[in-house]
Amino acid sequence: MKFLNLDSPLMRGLSKMADLMWLNILTLVCCLPIVTAGASVTAMHFVLLKMVRDEDSYITKDFFRSFKQNFVQATIIWLMVVAVGAIMVFDVWYVMFSPEKGNVNTVFFAAIIVSGILYLCVTTFVFPILSHFVNSIGKTIKNALFMSILVFPKTVVMVVVGLIPSAAIYFIPQIIPLAVLFFFTGPGFVSALLYNKTFKRFEPEEEETVVSDMEWTVAAEEEGEVKEASDTMPVDEEVTEDSQDTQA
Repeated sequence: MKFLNLDSPLMRGLSKMADLMWLNILTLVCCLPIVTAGASVTAMHFVLLKMVRDEDSYITKDFFRSFKQNFVQATIIWLMVVAVGAIMVFDVWYVMFSPEKGNVNTVFFAAIIVSGILYLCVTTFVFPILSHFVNSIGKTIKNALFMSILVFPKTVVMVVVGLIPSAAIYFIPQIIPLAVLFFFTGPGFVSALLYNKTFKRFEPEEEETVVSDMEWTVAAEEEGEVKEASDTMPVDEEVTEDSQDTQA
């Protein structure tokens, strides 16, 4: 039967599903220490993008290679994400339960909403960008904000898709066992499908590719000078750990 052939769409789909399940388990286990969650999610996105592009990938090997290479930057960014998130939660609590009412709280609450939107934009793209491009922490965060605004409709979809598993578990606790299989990689795979083309726009250009000034701003110096394409060069599979640390 042809549909049982290893090259059939059915078998390829089942194989990819098995890869997603195994990758989700790796991500979940490496997130358990909490402090390593940033490196774990970064490594997951590194593998997911290779899967979306149908590139040869060894799930476990590629995951831990990216985990090790990006551990320091990913951990620092993750701690920043947690700290800013905690501050925003406290601000929301203060506005909701503060005895002081009036225009000050209204303006403050509006500022929190705007900050929350920017926060979601950055956190949605920062780890995928870190997994694929070599940059400093500051430029990685700036690039995440720039790219999320550049493709804002996709960003909204990515945020919604990312919240679906948590919402589903909250309202239907019975599906918690599925979280072990697809909680991270399900939304992550959909997100990779969405940001794949956007990432290609900032990769080293081919001869026929035309890159606009707007696109180059993702690799611009703070003084306004445009850097070489290598500033946002994707991490090559053959790059050694020493060279990764040097570029970072």
